[in-house]
Amino acid sequence: MKIFKFGGASVKDAAGVKNIINILQIEGTENTLVVISAMGKITNAFEAVIDAYYDKTDQLSEKLGFIEDFHKTILNDLFDKNDEIYKEIDILLGELSWFLARNTSQRYNYVYDQIICFGELLSTKIVCAYFTKIGIENNWFDVRNYIKTDSNYRDAKVDWALTQDIISKKLDVSKLNITQGFIAANDTENTTTLGREGSDYTAAIFAYCLNAESVTIWKDVAGVLNADPRVFEETTLLEQISYEEAIEMAFYGASVIHPKTLQPLERNEIPLLVRSFLNPKEAGTKVSQGTKLVPYIPCFIVKKDQILVSIAALDFSFMVENNISYIFQKLHEYQLKVNVIQNSAISFSVCIDNKFKNFDTFYNALEKEFKIEVQKGVDLYTVRHFDENAIAFIEAKGTSLLTQVNKETIQIVLEPNE
Repeated sequence: MKIFKFGGASVKDAAGVKNIINILQIEGTENTLVVISAMGKITNAFEAVIDAYYDKTDQLSEKLGFIEDFHKTILNDLFDKNDEIYKEIDILLGELSWFLARNTSQRYNYVYDQIICFGELLSTKIVCAYFTKIGIENNWFDVRNYIKTDSNYRDAKVDWALTQDIISKKLDVSKLNITQGFIAANDTENTTTLGREGSDYTAAIFAYCLNAESVTIWKDVAGVLNADPRVFEETTLLEQISYEEAIEMAFYGASVIHPKTLQPLERNEIPLLVRSFLNPKEAGTKVSQGTKLVPYIPCFIVKKDQILVSIAALDFSFMVENNISYIFQKLHEYQLKVNVIQNSAISFSVCIDNKFKNFDTFYNALEKEFKIEVQKGVDLYTVRHFDENAIAFIEAKGTSLLTQVNKETIQIVLEPNE
Protein backbone atom coordinates (compact mmCIF):
# COMPACT_ATOMS: atom_id res chain seq x y z
CA MET A 1 0.00 0.00 0.00
CA LYS A 2 1.31 3.42 -1.00
CA ILE A 3 0.00 6.69 0.41
CA PHE A 4 0.32 9.85 -1.68
CA LYS A 5 -0.48 13.30 -0.34
CA PHE A 6 -1.00 16.26 -2.66
CA GLY A 7 -1.12 19.73 -1.11
CA GLY A 8 -2.94 22.82 -2.28
CA ALA A 9 -0.14 23.99 -4.57
CA SER A 10 -0.34 20.75 -6.56
CA VAL A 11 -4.06 21.20 -7.32
CA LYS A 12 -4.23 24.99 -7.60
CA ASP A 13 -5.64 24.84 -11.14
CA ALA A 14 -6.74 22.47 -13.92
CA ALA A 15 -3.14 21.86 -15.00
CA GLY A 16 -2.33 20.71 -11.47
CA VAL A 17 -5.18 18.20 -11.49
CA LYS A 18 -3.94 16.84 -14.83
CA ASN A 19 -0.41 16.61 -13.45
CA ILE A 20 -1.59 14.23 -10.73
CA ILE A 21 -2.60 11.89 -13.56
CA ASN A 22 0.92 12.13 -14.95
CA ILE A 23 2.42 11.24 -11.57
CA LEU A 24 0.11 8.28 -11.04
CA GLN A 25 0.92 6.99 -14.52
CA ILE A 26 4.58 6.99 -13.49
CA GLU A 27 4.01 5.56 -10.01
CA GLY A 28 1.05 3.25 -10.65
CA THR A 29 -2.49 3.31 -9.23
CA GLU A 30 -2.92 -0.11 -7.65
CA ASN A 31 -2.99 -0.33 -3.85
CA THR A 32 -2.76 3.44 -3.63
CA LEU A 33 -4.48 5.94 -1.37
CA VAL A 34 -4.40 9.60 -2.43
CA VAL A 35 -4.92 12.30 0.21
CA ILE A 36 -5.69 15.75 -1.20
CA SER A 37 -5.81 19.20 0.40
CA ALA A 38 -7.99 22.16 -0.53
CA MET A 39 -7.06 23.71 -3.87
CA GLY A 40 -4.47 26.48 -4.02
CA LYS A 41 -4.93 29.07 -1.28
CA ILE A 42 -8.61 28.24 -0.88
CA THR A 43 -8.24 27.47 2.84
CA ASN A 44 -7.35 31.14 3.29
CA ALA A 45 -10.47 32.04 1.32
CA PHE A 46 -12.59 29.90 3.63
CA GLU A 47 -11.00 31.59 6.63
CA ALA A 48 -12.12 34.91 5.12
CA VAL A 49 -15.65 33.46 4.88
CA ILE A 50 -15.49 32.41 8.53
CA ASP A 51 -14.37 35.86 9.63
CA ALA A 52 -17.05 37.59 7.57
CA TYR A 53 -19.71 35.22 8.94
CA TYR A 54 -18.55 35.43 12.52
CA ASP A 55 -18.15 39.22 12.49
CA LYS A 56 -21.47 39.63 10.62
CA THR A 57 -19.95 41.78 7.89
CA ASP A 58 -21.62 42.53 4.56
CA GLN A 59 -18.74 40.84 2.70
CA LEU A 60 -19.94 37.27 3.29
CA SER A 61 -21.71 36.97 -0.07
CA GLU A 62 -18.63 38.30 -1.89
CA LYS A 63 -16.32 35.83 -0.09
CA LEU A 64 -18.61 32.90 -0.91
CA GLY A 65 -18.84 34.04 -4.52
CA PHE A 66 -15.05 34.00 -4.84
CA ILE A 67 -14.92 30.38 -3.66
CA GLU A 68 -17.66 29.29 -6.08
CA ASP A 69 -16.06 31.13 -9.01
CA PHE A 70 -12.61 29.70 -8.23
CA HIS A 71 -13.80 26.09 -8.31
CA LYS A 72 -16.07 26.54 -11.31
CA THR A 73 -13.22 28.07 -13.30
CA ILE A 74 -11.31 24.82 -12.74
CA LEU A 75 -14.43 22.79 -13.60
CA ASN A 76 -14.83 24.69 -16.87
CA ASP A 77 -11.25 23.81 -17.81
CA LEU A 78 -11.71 20.10 -17.07
CA PHE A 79 -15.31 19.15 -17.90
CA ASP A 80 -18.17 19.63 -20.34
CA LYS A 81 -20.94 21.92 -19.08
CA ASN A 82 -23.39 19.05 -18.61
CA ASP A 83 -21.05 16.90 -16.53
CA GLU A 84 -22.53 15.52 -13.32
CA ILE A 85 -19.72 17.09 -11.27
CA TYR A 86 -21.36 20.53 -11.54
CA LYS A 87 -24.37 19.21 -9.60
CA GLU A 88 -22.13 17.63 -6.97
CA ILE A 89 -20.29 20.91 -6.44
CA ASP A 90 -23.58 22.80 -6.23
CA ILE A 91 -24.79 20.34 -3.59
CA LEU A 92 -21.68 20.92 -1.47
CA LEU A 93 -21.98 24.70 -1.80
CA GLY A 94 -25.65 24.35 -0.87
CA GLU A 95 -24.70 22.42 2.28
CA LEU A 96 -22.31 25.23 3.19
CA SER A 97 -25.02 27.83 2.71
CA TRP A 98 -27.43 25.74 4.78
CA PHE A 99 -24.94 25.63 7.66
CA LEU A 100 -24.36 29.38 7.50
CA ALA A 101 -28.11 30.01 7.58
CA ARG A 102 -29.01 27.52 10.33
CA ASN A 103 -26.04 27.56 12.69
CA THR A 104 -26.68 29.03 16.14
CA SER A 105 -23.35 28.22 17.81
CA GLN A 106 -21.10 31.09 18.89
CA ARG A 107 -18.08 28.81 19.45
CA TYR A 108 -15.50 30.07 16.97
CA ASN A 109 -13.41 26.89 16.77
CA TYR A 110 -16.51 24.73 16.20
CA VAL A 111 -17.79 27.07 13.49
CA TYR A 112 -14.33 27.16 11.92
CA ASP A 113 -14.18 23.39 11.49
CA GLN A 114 -17.72 23.06 10.09
CA ILE A 115 -16.91 25.61 7.36
CA ILE A 116 -13.25 25.00 6.57
CA CYS A 117 -13.85 21.33 5.68
CA PHE A 118 -15.61 22.26 2.43
CA GLY A 119 -12.25 23.12 0.84
CA GLU A 120 -11.10 19.50 0.98
CA LEU A 121 -14.51 18.11 0.03
CA LEU A 122 -14.66 20.30 -3.08
CA SER A 123 -11.11 19.51 -4.22
CA THR A 124 -11.43 15.75 -3.84
CA LYS A 125 -14.78 15.65 -5.61
CA ILE A 126 -13.25 17.47 -8.59
CA VAL A 127 -10.15 15.26 -8.74
CA CYS A 128 -12.23 12.09 -8.40
CA ALA A 129 -14.60 13.16 -11.19
CA TYR A 130 -11.72 14.00 -13.51
CA PHE A 131 -10.09 10.63 -12.91
CA THR A 132 -13.39 8.95 -13.75
CA LYS A 133 -13.80 11.09 -16.87
CA ILE A 134 -10.48 9.95 -18.36
CA GLY A 135 -11.06 6.31 -17.43
CA ILE A 136 -9.12 5.86 -14.20
CA GLU A 137 -11.28 3.82 -11.84
CA ASN A 138 -11.22 5.22 -8.32
CA ASN A 139 -13.10 5.29 -5.04
CA TRP A 140 -13.90 8.62 -3.34
CA PHE A 141 -14.69 8.46 0.33
CA ASP A 142 -15.41 10.92 3.12
CA VAL A 143 -12.50 10.76 5.55
CA ARG A 144 -14.79 11.85 8.38
CA ASN A 145 -16.28 8.36 8.34
CA TYR A 146 -12.83 6.84 8.94
CA ILE A 147 -10.69 9.11 11.15
CA LYS A 148 -12.34 9.69 14.52
CA THR A 149 -11.20 12.26 17.07
CA ASP A 150 -12.12 14.03 20.27
CA SER A 151 -13.98 17.35 20.19
CA ASN A 152 -10.98 19.66 20.48
CA TYR A 153 -11.95 21.68 17.43
CA ARG A 154 -9.12 23.02 15.23
CA ASP A 155 -6.57 20.71 16.89
CA ALA A 156 -8.37 17.42 17.42
CA LYS A 157 -6.71 14.33 18.91
CA VAL A 158 -7.11 11.04 17.04
CA ASP A 159 -8.89 8.11 18.66
CA TRP A 160 -6.35 5.62 17.37
CA ALA A 161 -8.10 2.41 18.42
CA LEU A 162 -11.43 3.34 16.84
CA THR A 163 -9.80 4.84 13.73
CA GLN A 164 -7.68 1.75 13.10
CA ASP A 165 -10.65 -0.53 13.58
CA ILE A 166 -12.75 1.41 11.07
CA ILE A 167 -10.00 1.73 8.45
CA SER A 168 -9.00 -1.94 8.64
CA LYS A 169 -12.60 -3.10 8.27
CA LYS A 170 -14.06 -0.63 5.76
CA LEU A 171 -11.33 0.37 3.30
CA ASP A 172 -10.82 -1.68 0.13
CA VAL A 173 -7.07 -1.26 -0.26
CA SER A 174 -6.94 -2.94 -3.67
CA LYS A 175 -8.46 0.14 -5.33
CA LEU A 176 -7.21 3.63 -6.05
CA ASN A 177 -8.77 5.53 -3.16
CA ILE A 178 -9.15 9.31 -2.95
CA THR A 179 -9.92 11.17 0.24
CA GLN A 180 -9.46 14.44 2.09
CA GLY A 181 -6.64 15.59 4.31
CA PHE A 182 -6.86 17.75 7.42
CA ILE A 183 -10.45 16.90 8.43
CA ALA A 184 -12.01 14.23 10.63
CA ALA A 185 -15.09 13.81 12.84
CA ASN A 186 -15.93 13.32 16.51
CA ASP A 187 -18.36 10.85 18.09
CA THR A 188 -21.34 13.11 17.32
CA GLU A 189 -20.38 13.27 13.61
CA ASN A 190 -19.41 16.94 13.79
CA THR A 191 -16.41 17.85 11.65
CA THR A 192 -13.09 18.36 13.42
CA THR A 193 -9.70 19.32 12.02
CA LEU A 194 -6.21 18.05 12.81
CA GLY A 195 -4.45 21.42 12.89
CA ARG A 196 -3.23 23.60 10.05
CA GLU A 197 -1.18 21.65 7.49
CA GLY A 198 -2.80 18.51 8.89
CA SER A 199 -3.11 16.75 5.52
CA ASP A 200 0.38 15.32 6.00
CA TYR A 201 -0.84 13.92 9.31
CA THR A 202 -3.87 12.39 7.60
CA ALA A 203 -1.55 10.50 5.25
CA ALA A 204 0.49 9.26 8.21
CA ILE A 205 -2.63 8.09 10.05
CA PHE A 206 -3.72 5.95 7.10
CA ALA A 207 -0.17 4.68 6.61
CA TYR A 208 0.05 3.56 10.22
CA CYS A 209 -3.37 1.92 10.24
CA LEU A 210 -2.69 0.12 6.94
CA ASN A 211 0.99 -0.62 7.64
CA ALA A 212 1.76 1.03 4.31
CA GLU A 213 4.91 0.58 2.27
CA SER A 214 5.59 4.34 2.21
CA VAL A 215 4.11 7.83 2.36
CA THR A 216 4.97 10.36 -0.35
CA ILE A 217 4.30 14.04 0.13
CA TRP A 218 4.28 15.81 -3.24
CA LYS A 219 5.39 19.44 -3.05
CA ASP A 220 6.53 22.30 -5.26
CA VAL A 221 10.11 21.96 -3.99
CA ALA A 222 12.71 19.29 -4.73
CA GLY A 223 12.36 17.74 -1.29
CA VAL A 224 13.30 18.79 2.23
CA LEU A 225 15.73 21.68 1.98
CA ASN A 226 18.10 22.92 4.66
CA ALA A 227 16.21 26.24 4.69
CA ASP A 228 12.97 27.75 3.46
CA PRO A 229 13.62 29.04 -0.09
CA ARG A 230 11.05 31.81 0.48
CA VAL A 231 13.32 33.25 3.19
CA PHE A 232 16.84 32.14 2.22
CA GLU A 233 18.39 32.69 -1.21
CA GLU A 234 20.69 29.64 -1.11
CA THR A 235 19.38 26.23 -0.08
CA THR A 236 20.57 22.62 -0.30
CA LEU A 237 18.50 19.47 -0.80
CA LEU A 238 18.69 17.01 2.10
CA GLU A 239 18.76 13.55 0.55
CA GLN A 240 18.36 11.52 3.77
CA ILE A 241 16.99 12.46 7.19
CA SER A 242 16.54 10.12 10.13
CA TYR A 243 13.19 10.03 11.93
CA GLU A 244 14.85 11.51 15.01
CA GLU A 245 16.35 14.40 13.08
CA ALA A 246 13.11 15.06 11.18
CA ILE A 247 11.14 15.10 14.43
CA GLU A 248 13.62 17.61 15.86
CA MET A 249 13.25 19.80 12.76
CA ALA A 250 9.45 19.55 12.89
CA PHE A 251 9.45 20.40 16.61
CA TYR A 252 11.35 23.59 15.90
CA GLY A 253 8.93 24.50 13.12
CA ALA A 254 10.28 23.23 9.78
CA SER A 255 7.22 23.84 7.60
CA VAL A 256 7.85 21.08 5.07
CA ILE A 257 6.83 18.32 7.51
CA HIS A 258 3.87 18.55 9.91
CA PRO A 259 5.02 18.07 13.53
CA LYS A 260 2.56 15.23 14.21
CA THR A 261 3.21 13.36 10.96
CA LEU A 262 6.40 11.56 11.90
CA GLN A 263 5.53 9.72 15.12
CA PRO A 264 3.09 7.15 13.63
CA LEU A 265 5.45 6.53 10.70
CA GLU A 266 8.43 5.98 13.00
CA ARG A 267 6.47 3.50 15.12
CA ASN A 268 5.94 1.23 12.10
CA GLU A 269 9.20 2.21 10.36
CA ILE A 270 7.32 3.51 7.31
CA PRO A 271 9.53 5.70 5.09
CA LEU A 272 8.38 9.23 4.34
CA LEU A 273 9.34 10.54 0.90
CA VAL A 274 9.17 14.24 0.05
CA ARG A 275 9.22 14.71 -3.72
CA SER A 276 8.54 17.37 -6.34
CA PHE A 277 5.29 17.21 -8.30
CA LEU A 278 7.05 19.42 -10.86
CA ASN A 279 9.84 16.85 -11.38
CA PRO A 280 8.28 13.53 -10.34
CA LYS A 281 11.15 11.37 -11.63
CA GLU A 282 13.57 12.87 -9.10
CA ALA A 283 14.14 11.00 -5.83
CA GLY A 284 13.67 13.92 -3.44
CA THR A 285 14.21 13.34 0.29
CA LYS A 286 13.79 10.13 2.24
CA VAL A 287 12.97 10.18 5.96
CA SER A 288 13.59 6.81 7.57
CA GLN A 289 15.81 4.86 9.93
CA GLY A 290 19.45 5.42 9.16
CA THR A 291 22.00 8.21 8.87
CA LYS A 292 21.00 11.36 10.73
CA LEU A 293 21.49 13.78 7.85
CA VAL A 294 22.87 13.60 4.30
CA PRO A 295 24.57 15.96 3.59
CA TYR A 296 25.50 16.97 7.14
CA ILE A 297 25.14 20.77 7.02
CA PRO A 298 23.47 23.54 9.07
CA CYS A 299 19.68 23.60 8.75
CA PHE A 300 17.79 26.87 9.23
CA ILE A 301 14.24 27.27 10.53
CA VAL A 302 12.60 30.67 10.91
CA LYS A 303 9.37 31.72 12.62
CA LYS A 304 8.25 35.26 11.87
CA ASP A 305 6.01 37.56 13.90
CA GLN A 306 6.64 35.99 17.30
CA ILE A 307 6.13 37.59 20.71
CA LEU A 308 8.95 37.77 23.26
CA VAL A 309 7.62 38.01 26.81
CA SER A 310 9.67 38.57 29.97
CA ILE A 311 7.82 37.91 33.24
CA ALA A 312 9.01 38.79 36.74
CA ALA A 313 7.42 38.76 40.19
CA LEU A 314 6.23 42.19 41.38
CA ASP A 315 8.18 41.85 44.65
CA PHE A 316 11.41 40.80 42.86
CA SER A 317 11.25 37.33 44.44
CA PHE A 318 12.79 34.34 42.69
CA MET A 319 10.97 32.82 39.73
CA VAL A 320 10.67 29.26 40.97
CA GLU A 321 8.49 26.21 40.43
CA ASN A 322 5.18 27.52 41.78
CA ASN A 323 4.96 30.73 39.76
CA ILE A 324 6.55 29.20 36.65
CA SER A 325 4.01 26.37 36.86
CA TYR A 326 1.19 28.93 37.10
CA ILE A 327 2.49 30.78 34.02
CA PHE A 328 2.68 27.56 32.02
CA GLN A 329 -0.86 26.70 33.06
CA LYS A 330 -2.01 30.03 31.63
CA LEU A 331 0.03 29.57 28.44
CA HIS A 332 -1.71 26.22 27.95
CA GLU A 333 -5.12 27.65 28.83
CA TYR A 334 -4.80 30.38 26.20
CA GLN A 335 -3.28 28.08 23.54
CA LEU A 336 -0.01 30.00 23.26
CA LYS A 337 2.73 27.85 21.68
CA VAL A 338 6.05 28.24 23.50
CA ASN A 339 9.07 28.05 21.19
CA VAL A 340 11.90 29.19 23.51
CA ILE A 341 12.17 29.25 27.30
CA GLN A 342 14.85 31.01 29.33
CA ASN A 343 14.85 31.95 32.99
CA SER A 344 17.09 33.80 35.44
CA ALA A 345 16.75 34.24 39.19
CA ILE A 346 14.04 36.91 38.99
CA SER A 347 12.66 36.71 35.45
CA PHE A 348 11.28 34.16 33.03
CA SER A 349 11.30 34.73 29.27
CA VAL A 350 9.37 32.93 26.57
CA CYS A 351 9.12 33.37 22.82
CA ILE A 352 5.60 32.43 21.82
CA ASP A 353 3.43 31.99 18.76
CA ASN A 354 0.05 33.75 19.03
CA LYS A 355 -1.66 31.43 16.53
CA PHE A 356 -5.06 31.57 18.22
CA LYS A 357 -4.93 35.33 18.91
CA ASN A 358 -5.25 34.88 22.68
CA PHE A 359 -2.18 36.80 23.81
CA ASP A 360 -3.98 39.92 25.01
CA THR A 361 -6.27 37.79 27.20
CA PHE A 362 -3.23 35.98 28.60
CA TYR A 363 -1.55 39.34 29.33
CA ASN A 364 -4.61 40.65 31.13
CA ALA A 365 -4.79 37.51 33.26
CA LEU A 366 -1.18 37.91 34.49
CA GLU A 367 -0.52 41.64 34.64
CA LYS A 368 -1.90 42.12 38.18
CA GLU A 369 0.41 39.46 39.61
CA PHE A 370 3.57 39.89 37.52
CA LYS A 371 5.66 42.54 35.85
CA ILE A 372 5.45 41.78 32.13
CA GLU A 373 7.58 43.17 29.31
CA VAL A 374 6.42 42.45 25.76
CA GLN A 375 8.11 42.80 22.40
CA LYS A 376 5.96 41.88 19.41
CA GLY A 377 6.99 41.26 15.82
CA VAL A 378 10.25 39.46 16.60
CA ASP A 379 11.76 36.65 14.52
CA LEU A 380 12.92 33.31 15.89
CA TYR A 381 15.76 31.58 14.02
CA THR A 382 16.66 28.00 14.87
CA VAL A 383 19.82 26.45 13.42
CA ARG A 384 20.40 22.71 13.69
CA HIS A 385 24.07 21.59 13.39
CA PHE A 386 25.22 25.21 13.54
CA ASP A 387 28.71 26.53 12.97
CA GLU A 388 30.27 29.98 13.38
CA ASN A 389 29.37 31.03 9.85
CA ALA A 390 25.73 30.06 10.37
CA ILE A 391 25.52 32.09 13.59
CA ALA A 392 27.11 35.15 11.98
CA PHE A 393 24.73 34.86 9.03
CA ILE A 394 21.68 34.94 11.32
CA GLU A 395 22.93 37.65 13.65
CA ALA A 396 23.42 39.96 10.67
CA LYS A 397 19.66 39.93 10.11
CA GLY A 398 18.79 41.95 13.21
CA THR A 399 19.43 42.75 16.86
CA SER A 400 19.76 39.68 19.05
CA LEU A 401 17.35 39.75 22.00
CA LEU A 402 17.77 36.21 23.35
CA THR A 403 20.10 33.33 22.50
CA GLN A 404 19.89 29.72 23.67
CA VAL A 405 22.43 27.05 22.73
CA ASN A 406 22.71 23.31 23.22
CA LYS A 407 24.96 20.72 21.61
CA GLU A 408 23.08 20.46 18.29
CA THR A 409 20.92 23.57 18.14
CA ILE A 410 21.07 27.32 18.57
CA GLN A 411 17.99 29.52 18.81
CA ILE A 412 18.21 33.29 18.37
CA VAL A 413 15.34 35.73 18.88
CA LEU A 414 15.91 38.80 16.74
CA GLU A 415 14.41 42.21 16.36
CA PRO A 416 14.60 42.26 12.54
CA ASN A 417 16.45 44.96 10.64
CA GLU A 418 14.17 47.49 9.01
